[in-house]
Amino acid sequence: MAQATQAKASEAVPAAEVVVAEAQEVALLADEAAAPEESDAVAEAPAESEPKEPAAEEKKSEAKEKKNEIQEVASPADEAAGPEESNAVFDHVDPQKKALDELKELVQAALANNEFNPPPPPPPTPTAPAEEQQPIKEEPEAAPAEAPAPASVEERKPTSEELPKTSEAAPASVEGPLNPEVVEQPAAPVKKEPLPAPAQPAEEKAAEADDDGAKTVKAFEETVVPVAAPPPAAEEVPPAAEDSAKKPPAEDPAPAPAAPPEEVFIWGIPLVGDEKSDTILLKFLQARDFKVKDALAMLKDAVIWRKQFGIEALLEEDVGLPELDKVVYTHGVDKEGHPVCYNVYGEFHDKELYEKTFGDADKRRKFLKWRIQYLEKGIREQLDFTPGGISSMVQVTDLKNSPRIGKYRQVTKQAVTLLQDNYPEFIAKKVFINVPWWYLAVNRMMSPFFTQRTKSKFVFAGPSRSAETLFKYIAPEQVPVALGGLSKDDDRDFTAADAATDVSIKPSSKQTIEMPATEACVLVWELRVLGWEVSYGAEFTPSAEDGYTVIVHKTRKLAAVDEPVIKGSFKTGEPGKVVLTIDNPTSKKKLLLYRCKVKSCSESN
Repeated sequence: MAQATQAKASEAVPAAEVVVAEAQEVALLADEAAAPEESDAVAEAPAESEPKEPAAEEKKSEAKEKKNEIQEVASPADEAAGPEESNAVFDHVDPQKKALDELKELVQAALANNEFNPPPPPPPTPTAPAEEQQPIKEEPEAAPAEAPAPASVEERKPTSEELPKTSEAAPASVEGPLNPEVVEQPAAPVKKEPLPAPAQPAEEKAAEADDDGAKTVKAFEETVVPVAAPPPAAEEVPPAAEDSAKKPPAEDPAPAPAAPPEEVFIWGIPLVGDEKSDTILLKFLQARDFKVKDALAMLKDAVIWRKQFGIEALLEEDVGLPELDKVVYTHGVDKEGHPVCYNVYGEFHDKELYEKTFGDADKRRKFLKWRIQYLEKGIREQLDFTPGGISSMVQVTDLKNSPRIGKYRQVTKQAVTLLQDNYPEFIAKKVFINVPWWYLAVNRMMSPFFTQRTKSKFVFAGPSRSAETLFKYIAPEQVPVALGGLSKDDDRDFTAADAATDVSIKPSSKQTIEMPATEACVLVWELRVLGWEVSYGAEFTPSAEDGYTVIVHKTRKLAAVDEPVIKGSFKTGEPGKVVLTIDNPTSKKKLLLYRCKVKSCSESN
């Protein structure tokens, strides 16, 4: 019976284990349920152990239900937590800021390694002929060959002629304890000798052997002593060597401290450590489409070129080309506040100036230095590299009456390459006006030298649309009179702060402009019509009904060769208005520019 009960108990245990395996979440309950079944099965009969199986099935079903409930509760929580985890992992990072941070780290490492310096010049080539150097190389090789090497133990073994009578004793002495009868006689004197003492000379040992009449002992000692003697380094030590051995070895000289990293400036701004440095680095990143390694390589090349070209010294140099001040000059700003630099190449129509500037290679090189010097000064004086500042400029190139590219083609290509490689993102817009037909062909030739980003900033306008194109980017009061605007030097009545108005006059139509005066004052105005070929007149009409109209400017025709800008004024003692009338009899549309202001009578005096 005991065996039967044990067998039934062993059958009950797997039922509980099944419950534990299928529902790990309720493992503790399943173990507690299985333990009483085992104890009851051992104590009770086999017939009473069978009813426990339904209970195990109930435990199993309850465990499955609890497991399903846990999964149902956990699944909504996981779904709710999913978006939060994804937002935490995939945070939005500004790629431009990331590229800037990477470039700053690379710049700091490059500064620490002095990588912004020009490469060192190649080492000088040796001048001594090869024949004179050959004996110097042969002497060290021949010296060791002449010095005899110390004899080893094997080389000093006696031959059969030296030991004719001791052929049995000699091998025993070499092999040591294999023949104790022969070794006992010479072994005692050898052990009594102190190790540091030098070995006894062979001549003295030979004399002792002659006195005793035993030649075999002499031969035996000559072969045994070198084996038992101390090493050769301990036998003969000169006094100087002993003193040097006692002295501690001299310490290696400490390496020279590394030179601090060079502080590199570009346009007067350090590459790192300044709020303006980020603006400089961003320019190089933009020029290389935010490829960090390419931007770093471009920055290194630009800094090295500036050192080799001598930019800092060039700023203080007097290049001596004052006649070029009317060819390249800066005047006003565009509608976004960028300084505007004008290049009037029509001045080179003067043959004397052309030859003086591009006559030979030295003159062209001098012109290139002058142009870079002018650009460097303009960058430092007119641009602001603080965050949010204006750090680029607009260039306007006037090609009216410009000579065709001839001698200055090479210097033009060189200038384009230098400016594009070493002055990135300094041009906000490049406007070409009065473009002749032949320049479009030249532009197609020069196009491969420009990047796509640079070409996207180019604007071309022919002679008939040059002024209108300029006015899209630059206000008329900021454009010089010579290029179709109203701005001129030493103007006592108007400044760049006095805004101008532009009006299109349709063909075969009139345009009137009214300027009111509310009290006794002086009205001042100026106007121009591009290309003129119109009629112009001005009159004052008082506000009072019984007042009389006063003709200020009698109507007259204005040709294209007339002065570009007309200025007028009228002092009134009563309220009223000045009316300007412009009549366009042509079949072309005309562009009218004008501005006016009111001055007090005392101010006008």
